[in-house]
Amino acid sequence: MRIADMDWRMVEDWTRHDDRCVLPIGSTEQHAGLSLATDAINAERVALEAAEPLGIPVFPVLSYGLTPYFSDYPGTVTLRLATYAALLRDILDSLKHAGFRRILIVNGHGGNQPASVLAQEWMMDNPDSRVRVHDWWRAPKTWAAVQSVDPVATHASWMENFPWTRLPGSTPAPDAKDTVDTDRMRTMAPFEVRLLLEDGSFGGAYQRDDSDMRAIWAVAVEETRALLDNW
Repeated sequence: MRIADMDWRMVEDWTRHDDRCVLPIGSTEQHAGLSLATDAINAERVALEAAEPLGIPVFPVLSYGLTPYFSDYPGTVTLRLATYAALLRDILDSLKHAGFRRILIVNGHGGNQPASVLAQEWMMDNPDSRVRVHDWWRAPKTWAAVQSVDPVATHASWMENFPWTRLPGSTPAPDAKDTVDTDRMRTMAPFEVRLLLEDGSFGGAYQRDDSDMRAIWAVAVEETRALLDNW
């Protein structure tokens, strides 16, 4: 259930019998011809669909993350590492204060990996609580489903092109893009990253059949739900 559809009494009632909740985290960054909010949209959607049958509260997605390498693309918003760590810690503290002791963080952005370290650090200070960080798109079963469709699956490629991340009137290029050297990209300043990537995709096809995308999504939702259901 979305926290947006609950009031404080409903949360208090929930935590009397269950201490699970979900926090989606994403990013606002360039995704070639897809929505700038792709990572946030996908993280929140998979969290909501996974938690719905279980009735577990899902908090609003944290839409800003760590993406300094894309900062030369207009619309990208990045936080500093210290800011991000402090923000996430404050959120976890608030969730615990509300009565939640098992918190699943559903991550939709590769750059947010420091969240895993922060979660471990937070549990060191809060040994009565548990946090899991779940990168939904590269969890074992979901990634296997992606690879079965096309092994070339990169940032802003077909892998992130769902009906809900597309923009009206946007037509993807018909040809696949050559993959870029991401190791080289990691040594570049933001303006050089934009010159290297051009449209922003890391390479590969821009779109696949929606039947393939729905099948991958179903695996992702089920894999995420299993983490909550079997906790």
